[in-house]
Amino acid sequence: MMKTTFLAAVACFCVTAAGAQTATPLANYADAKGYLDVQTLTCAQLADTYQEDADALTRWYSGWYNGLGKKHFYNAKRSAELEHQVIVYCKANRDKKIIEGLAVVFKEEK
Repeated sequence: MMKTTFLAAVACFCVTAAGAQTATPLANYADAKGYLDVQTLTCAQLADTYQEDADALTRWYSGWYNGLGKKHFYNAKRSAELEHQVIVYCKANRDKKIIEGLAVVFKEEK
C-alpha cells in the first residue's frame, strides 16, 4: 500500500514537472545598467516571465501610454483588466512586440 502511494506521488510529480516551464526573469533582458528597452521586448519574453514581472511591466506600460495620452486618472480594476488582456494577447501572439499588443488592447478599449 505504501509503495503504491509513493509510486503514485512520484508519477504525479513527474507529470507536473514535465508540464511546468521555467520562467525567465525580465532582468535577464536588461542592459549593463539594468534598463529594459520597452520598445523591443517581445510578447514571448512577457509570456515566459514570472507573473510578478509581467504584472509590473504591464503596469509600467499602462502608465507610459496614459502619460502620452495626458490621462491623469487611475481606475485600478480597469487597469488590471487591461493588463491581463495584454498578457493574454502576448501568450497568443508570441512573435509580436509587447507595444503591438498594447496598441491592439488599448484600441479595443476605446
